[in-house]
Amino acid sequence: MSSAETPTSAPTPSASPSPSGPRLVRRLPLAGVLRLHKPSDIWFKPATSVVVSAAVPNLTLLALGRLDLAMYTMAGSLCALYAHNLPYAARARALAWVVLGMLASLAAALLTASLTSSAAVLVAVGAVLAAAQKTLCDATRIGPPGHLILTFISSASLFAPQTLGQIPGHLALTAGAGAVAWLVGMAPALIRPHGPERRATARALNAAAAYVSAEDGARERARAGAAAAVHAAWQSLLATGGRGAARRGLERLVVRAEVALAAPADTDPALLRAWAAGLSGTGPVPIPARHDGISDPGDIDDEVLGIEAELAFGKPSLWRRLAPGSPLLPVALRTAVGCALAGYGSLALGVGRPYWALVTAASLYQANVTLTWNRTVQRVAGNLAGVLVFAAVVPLAHVGQIFVVLFCLLFSFGAEAFISRNYWLGSVCVTPMALLITEFARTQEAGELITDRVVDTLVGALLGIVAAVIVTNRRAADHIELALEATDRAREDAERTLAAPRPEPGGLETTHRRLAAALVELRAADDTAAGEWWQRALPEERVVAAEQAGHRTLAATVRRRTRRTVQETDEHRGGTDARENTRA
Repeated sequence: MSSAETPTSAPTPSASPSPSGPRLVRRLPLAGVLRLHKPSDIWFKPATSVVVSAAVPNLTLLALGRLDLAMYTMAGSLCALYAHNLPYAARARALAWVVLGMLASLAAALLTASLTSSAAVLVAVGAVLAAAQKTLCDATRIGPPGHLILTFISSASLFAPQTLGQIPGHLALTAGAGAVAWLVGMAPALIRPHGPERRATARALNAAAAYVSAEDGARERARAGAAAAVHAAWQSLLATGGRGAARRGLERLVVRAEVALAAPADTDPALLRAWAAGLSGTGPVPIPARHDGISDPGDIDDEVLGIEAELAFGKPSLWRRLAPGSPLLPVALRTAVGCALAGYGSLALGVGRPYWALVTAASLYQANVTLTWNRTVQRVAGNLAGVLVFAAVVPLAHVGQIFVVLFCLLFSFGAEAFISRNYWLGSVCVTPMALLITEFARTQEAGELITDRVVDTLVGALLGIVAAVIVTNRRAADHIELALEATDRAREDAERTLAAPRPEPGGLETTHRRLAAALVELRAADDTAAGEWWQRALPEERVVAAEQAGHRTLAATVRRRTRRTVQETDEHRGGTDARENTRA
């Protein structure tokens, strides 16, 4: 059920944009949309977590003869899909918030279902909930599977018969299953307490190695990817908490990745990959020797002094990310409009489960129209293949409820195993799992389920993409302007720090990381705006110039702190030698 993004290149305009105003210049592609990619390096973590989290309550309910309540425990169990990329201290908080968000969404849906049976009202509430869930998940950057799980559960619950007296018990089931999911998500900390940070650092080293060894034609994109991976590694380390020996070792390796970005010609990519390989398992963190002009690890602590300053600086508040003018709001409006259109379109056709159309529309919306179109094609292909899989397994599932439970566990594992290869491949497993969940309460006629699912998929996809096209996102270009201003300010701060004879401790590192973060945000803003179907002329030349100047300044900060570290080390060793000679 994950909604993990598959690698998608930013689309290239099919014609040069006119400076006089908006113009339809982007094509919606088909080539490559269904192409398979390398699987995620941690696909097995959410896959096994959701299986364990769902198996415990579902098998318990089966033994008690109350599998009709499994929809409410599944709501809590599916929370185990989240936050596997976060360090465990941050993961504990994130998973707790996910469970609370699930409870709040489910409570709103159950309360509405108990108060009205009007399908029109239920669709409207479902659309508003989907938009709110999408916006909050994007604003908090919770990561895959994003809002989709919340929307799936709340939309299905809106159309489930409910009374006010049943709500506390159903919410208690969700809370209990959510507690199991939290424990399952945190359990690996007992075996590999620094696993997420080690993986993030390894990704940064491998991305830096890929940049160093990239051909000229692929250099710019490889550099952007490496800069993003290094930034993500620092964010992972910043979220870790205390600075123990393991974290300090990881910090030094990320510094080496930064050095590689600044001086690729003087970097050995094989050494970077060797360090990355050494981070697998539970062995000690690799200790770099003198390399790229940087002294041994015991003498480079000044290079990471800026981390504490970065923590003190803080992040933008959630309110600022949701304030008027936020780039998230047009996508929220698209979600609300698209889900409402899909739900009402399904009702108009007389389909008995309009929430499937609503969820289909909600699953489409990405950062821009081009990515939304890609997801639409993937969703339709995956769902249509998925109903064929359901048709093949449903005869056995009808033999007994134990098979329904086992197939649901199997498909939940398969969804996470395949979805990082491409969303459509994961949907081949998600679709039969969603259909089998309807069998928890009672056995249903397979032909009717399949027909409803196919119709709702087509209706939701068609009306969802229509909403994405008609609800324009003109703020995407405005966000580029804001990102350019932030990048210019960060670069100027870094250059002022570089000009100082002796920057204050941590100052060079802090400005370096802020500039790196600003460049990552600028690239993301430009890629998002480039994928909008109807967009005014974008300041591509200014973006390219800002990126080039920013990366030059980043390289200068790395060279400056390298020279400073070596100089201070030599001075320190010279003083030590003088004292030893005096004693002698």
